Amino acid sequence: MMEKIQAVLKEVAKRFSDTREQLLEVEVQSLEGSTLTIAGRVLDDATLAVVRDALLAAQPGLQVNSQAVRVLRQPQATTLTVNTNLTGFFAEPSFLAEYLSEQMYGWQLEVLEEKDGWCFVRQDDGYLGWVYKPYMRESAPVPPTHVAMSPVVQLRAEPHADALPAGRLLGGVSVAVLSVQEEWAMVDCDHPGWVPLAGLRAFSDMPRTEGARRAAIVKDVVPLIGVPYQWGGCSANGIDCSGLAQLLHRWVGITTRRDAGMQFFDGVPVEPPFAPGDLVFFGDPDLPLEERSITHVGISVGGWQIVHSSRSRNGVYYDDVQAVDHLRDGFTGACTYLR
Repeated sequence: MMEKIQAVLKEVAKRFSDTREQLLEVEVQSLEGSTLTIAGRVLDDATLAVVRDALLAAQPGLQVNSQAVRVLRQPQATTLTVNTNLTGFFAEPSFLAEYLSEQMYGWQLEVLEEKDGWCFVRQDDGYLGWVYKPYMRESAPVPPTHVAMSPVVQLRAEPHADALPAGRLLGGVSVAVLSVQEEWAMVDCDHPGWVPLAGLRAFSDMPRTEGARRAAIVKDVVPLIGVPYQWGGCSANGIDCSGLAQLLHRWVGITTRRDAGMQFFDGVPVEPPFAPGDLVFFGDPDLPLEERSITHVGISVGGWQIVHSSRSRNGVYYDDVQAVDHLRDGFTGACTYLR
């Protein structure tokens, strides 16, 4: 019986193997007669239900005791808010762990568990990872009204260019404008200060039509040209391919998931010729098309001309897909969020 139970747990674990959004760590604690006791942790009640149902279906009459399994998502979850301009999102509770992504000021995260000054959290889009708790706060931010459009802008202590620096604001951070003096805006941030109003886009001024959004993406990316490549990066400090696609869509009021494969799965498929703003995806050119997984994404600026954050070029640059061998041969598909 034990071999069968272990085989069932192994098979169920395969269904929850995407650790970016899923968590299933369950093992047998004991088997006494027909009573099986399992222990470990799962993301939510639905995941635990799948485990129990699979065990009962495989072994009729089995009594499953799951009291020792911790369910991380609870109805009364603690929510913390990012309280620094930018912080890392890690695979483990350590600054030395794999750098999965980044969190920006004001983003709210569901806390699943805590360990050694770190929090295991869930983003609104379901992405899971660890953040450093001292960079978080319990209170929610002032409701944002604008998003920062300049890649990087210096916060000033007063509303003029000669004032002392008070910090910096990264493009993509959503802020509340607290007051305006001529061409300057006081914004709520980790270090509140003044920034040029022209470097902000009001939520009320987001482009609303498909054409306006496509035109905005082509224009918005220009100041990002030359930003260095950074695995897990999502700002002008350094950015990866899917982080760039996500940021450009955020700037036109559209939310996408974090990784290239997720973005491909969620979008509306499109075929060439591509319109500006369409996402163009790539995989391993040595594999048949039907076997490729998505490893890279670029943004069309019209047809096969794309802008992307490329590891091979170490940054955000324009390329012609048909003129670059590994892009041409690795093309896997395309989608859009702009229709």
